[in-house]
Amino acid sequence: AAPPAPDVAASTAEAARAARAADAAVVVVGTTEHGECEGHDRTDLALGDGQDALVHAVAAANPRTVVVVNSGGPVEMPWREAAGAVLLAWFPGQEAGGGIADVLLGRAEPGGRLPTTWPAALADAPVTRTRPVDGRLVYDEGLHIGYRGWLREHRTPAYWFGHGLGYTTWNYEELSVPDATRAGEDLTVCVRVRNTGARAGREVVQVYLARPPGPVDRPSRWLAGYAAVHAGPGEPVTARVRIPARALRHWSKEEHAWRTDPGPCRVLAGRSAGDLPLTAHVQVVPAR
Repeated sequence: AAPPAPDVAASTAEAARAARAADAAVVVVGTTEHGECEGHDRTDLALGDGQDALVHAVAAANPRTVVVVNSGGPVEMPWREAAGAVLLAWFPGQEAGGGIADVLLGRAEPGGRLPTTWPAALADAPVTRTRPVDGRLVYDEGLHIGYRGWLREHRTPAYWFGHGLGYTTWNYEELSVPDATRAGEDLTVCVRVRNTGARAGREVVQVYLARPPGPVDRPSRWLAGYAAVHAGPGEPVTARVRIPARALRHWSKEEHAWRTDPGPCRVLAGRSAGDLPLTAHVQVVPAR
């Protein structure tokens, strides 16, 4: 038994009036166990229940609107450009209130990075059909899953894999790599970044690899390593990112073994799969 649900239109209008009179507004939206669970498939990525209309109304009434999205996976956010900020909560559990309050009030920095790629609309996603036909599910995408599929299709999502902001800004200044690396050996690259904001912060430096086109099917680029660094206002800091040898390997069906092809390799560094301002090259040479 539950009380009657309030009138959606009246509640939205009331929320907009309250936001208009406030210094800032916080709107909490998200999914529930009724729409996001392991018991059935989701048919769309919409929030539903008038939540998008609520955010639109509040953001229009007050540009200093923070939207807290409490979901366990991607959702469509057609209002994301109108909101002052968007904070993903990721079903944080019984301490959600205290943790979210600390982030909203600036006592803690939002330090997460997206483990998935978020489309602006479900139709934008490279893979949307996951239902077997005649008892068979064909994985046409091969190894081009997640952000790799977006890159292959030359599509731009709302938020790339690896995306995440904090309470300061960063400038990527220099990427240092050795001239050559031997197949089967780890590679270490150095990325110098600078905190260009007014407060201390934490940055997750991500390194991706890319190989020239050839007979081996490879993604346009793939995540090879990452490292978190801390710096005060105006301070530079260097992230040492270890690239494991397996990041350059591929499976040879003919040899039934892992192998590493010699030749040039491009190294890219940045903040996400879609924001990589630094590029360098390294030559892969045969193992000893």
